[in-house]
Amino acid sequence: MTGPTPVLDLSLDVTSLTAQVCDVPSVSLDEAALADAVEAAVRAVGRLEVTRLGNTVVARTDLGRAERVVLAGHLDTVPLTSDPANLPTRRVPGADGEVLWGRGTVDMKGGVAVMLRVLHEVAEPNRDITYVFYEGEEIDSEFNGLLHVEQQAPHLVEDADFAVLLEPTDGRVEGGCKGTLRAEVSTKGIAAHSARPWKGHNAIHDAAEVLARLVAYRPRTVEVDGLEFAEALNAVKVEGGIAGNVIPDRCVVTVNYRYAPSLSPEEAEAHVREVFDGFEVSVGDNAGGARPGLHLPAAKAFVEALDLPVLAKQGWTDVARFSAMGVPAVNFGPGDPNLAHMDDEQCPVAQYDACEAALLRWLRGSDG
Repeated sequence: MTGPTPVLDLSLDVTSLTAQVCDVPSVSLDEAALADAVEAAVRAVGRLEVTRLGNTVVARTDLGRAERVVLAGHLDTVPLTSDPANLPTRRVPGADGEVLWGRGTVDMKGGVAVMLRVLHEVAEPNRDITYVFYEGEEIDSEFNGLLHVEQQAPHLVEDADFAVLLEPTDGRVEGGCKGTLRAEVSTKGIAAHSARPWKGHNAIHDAAEVLARLVAYRPRTVEVDGLEFAEALNAVKVEGGIAGNVIPDRCVVTVNYRYAPSLSPEEAEAHVREVFDGFEVSVGDNAGGARPGLHLPAAKAFVEALDLPVLAKQGWTDVARFSAMGVPAVNFGPGDPNLAHMDDEQCPVAQYDACEAALLRWLRGSDG
């Protein structure tokens, strides 16, 4: 039997609420208890249309505003560690003030708590808001709750003009994201005894040309919607050989291409095949990027209200899923992403406060 649903108090300050959210363990595939708590807290507000898909909770205002925006954050975390134990959370002194320490304080329950605080504090936002609290972000894509929304109930999200994913950005705005492609570039040889290499052909030696092309490759920096995305093409794994006395008949160099959101996945694949023309190329994962859409009115208003510098997101995040649904998006949330998944995961209390205050400025505007 499961225990009682944990209770989240949305009237608490944002750091205390973050601690409450973090202290409900929700390792990927085990988000039910936290999803129950979030659903109960959201339904108790009483002025939102609430939908539950698995362990994903979507809540929407319906105020007839001229614009609709999405605030989104995932409920799951990577597994806990026991040395040192990173739950329950605790407040401790940090280099620049107090920090909240523990699993999820960075990735990304602080962002979830900010969403819940905004939901509690802003009864009449100047835009309609769709809140998405979703499961399964930290593991394989098939479990991703935002993907499930896209597949099963896209109408809940695709009518939005703009989205903010509250992933940790160290309190900065990061627009869009790059696409990511993984491919295997293979060479073929002929197996032989290593004492008589002239009887065969060494596939690993042939891989030298693959590596040479990578060394010579000069990645582009591409401006998209006013932000600069630095592309990258790198070898991430080399595999070959079956025994210490056998000339290898096959070698595989796995490459990763991080490409600007101005390219489609098809264009990115074509580019990789061009770079490695003459070799066997097998493309595996290929997830397109997301344009930040900073020229759009909703995005402009967001940037102006926050009054913060905007950088390009150089990695890949779920903003790309919003882009696939036709919704431009940015990343903005508390916590240093370099501390995500670390045993000493921690976030300055001041960042939670600043993130909450920024979103309240944006969503209250002249009505606040």
